[in-house]
Amino acid sequence: MPDSSEVAAERIAFRVNGEECHVETPPARPVLDVLRQDRGLTGTKEGCSVGVCGACSVLVDGRLVSACLLPVGAVAGREVTTVEGLAGADGALSPVQQAFLECGGFQCGICTPGQVVAATALLRECPEPDEEQVTDWMMGNLCRCTGYYSIVQAVLTAAGTSAGTTAAGGRS
Repeated sequence: MPDSSEVAAERIAFRVNGEECHVETPPARPVLDVLRQDRGLTGTKEGCSVGVCGACSVLVDGRLVSACLLPVGAVAGREVTTVEGLAGADGALSPVQQAFLECGGFQCGICTPGQVVAATALLRECPEPDEEQVTDWMMGNLCRCTGYYSIVQAVLTAAGTSAGTTAAGGRS
């Protein structure tokens, strides 16, 4: 099998975080590499490179996918949203980003962008999840630091369904 340097580059057009994007690259090249190396969008992280850790999670036409496995040719004509694209046009954090910050849903930060993107996808599909739904959904995003409690609380807080918390964000 030839490596990517031996495969002819193609012009591939898609949207990234609402902006038109055109790249000349082999269509089998991972979206993760195009985002990080060509577009400078380093929020999307490379973790395992085999699609099981969730660090590279992005949304493609609103659906959660692993950018390390997805060939850039597959996003032609589609919309890719990275963690950078979740913030408002004015730079304000999204409700999910804000909740992760407020609840301490991160430590080292490697998995955080993927966690935030996955949580955003969950809340778009299920705006008022319970704790079990959040836990099940977020199982595709590995974290070696937090123990997941603060991540689950951040998602529930973003959804406005954080049972057992006071208005000030503390445990009741």
